[in-house]
This record gives sequence, structure tokens and C-alpha cells, in this order.
Amino acid sequence: MFSKACEYGIRASIFIATKSSKGIRVGIKDVAKEIDSPEPFTAKIMQILTKNGIIESTKGVGGGFEVSNDAIKSIKLIQIVDAIDGDNIYKGCGIGLKECSEVHPCPVHNEFKKIRELLLEMLKSTTLEQLALGVKSGDFFLKALNKSE
Repeated sequence: MFSKACEYGIRASIFIATKSSKGIRVGIKDVAKEIDSPEPFTAKIMQILTKNGIIESTKGVGGGFEVSNDAIKSIKLIQIVDAIDGDNIYKGCGIGLKECSEVHPCPVHNEFKKIRELLLEMLKSTTLEQLALGVKSGDFFLKALNKSE
């Protein structure tokens, strides 16, 4: 449903928020490893998140990525999705038609419209803090388990 970049962006934001809540900045290598993403691709995603004010970046010794405690509480999932994928996921056609509307609907328009509305509501109401707390508690995970685990 989300682009691969957006999936990594969401996971990176959650990981950084979990560390930031403990006062820890994380480097690009740690982020890439934790979210199971190629490092160069992760770096590009981090640039987007930083440019959009979701993640803060500090250069130099002791630098890295972080999210302020106020931001962790206020950032909504929709901000991350909008920064990386834009709004097409909750405005676009379910089967990718360039023109799809109430007047000229695609075959899945009516059902997909309901799903888009639910998705939009979830993105608007879910905070980075909620997601980070679930990961910190061990209820949720940012990457799949290895088959040996």
C-alpha cells in the first residue's frame, strides 16, 4: 500500500523516536540495520524526513538523528506518509486510473473509497509516540524475525 521508501521512513521514524525518548541519537548505520534497509536508500529517506521537520539531524561527533519529545507526541503518521509518498494513497484510484471520480468511477471506486477514508483517519489520528511506545513495550516490531530466531 505504501511505497518501499515510505515503509522504511515510517519504521525509521519509529526507531529514532524510541531511542530519542531515552536521550539517544542514532547514526545512519544503526537506523539502516534496525529497519532492515540498504544504507544509501535509508540516507535518502532520512534527508526527506529531516527536510520535512519530522527528524532532526546533528552532524559531527556525538551527532545523529533524533526527534524531540514534543515532536514525538505531536507528529502524526500522516506527516511521514505525506513527506515521502504525498497524498495519492488516500486520494488516488484503487486500480491506478488517472481519472476516477464519483462521476466516472472505476470498478472498485465505491469500496476503495471506504478503505481510503479509514486509512486517512488512522493516519491522522496515530502519533509517532503511540507507535514508539508499542515497539518499546515489545508488543510491536520493526523488522521480521530471522527464521533461526
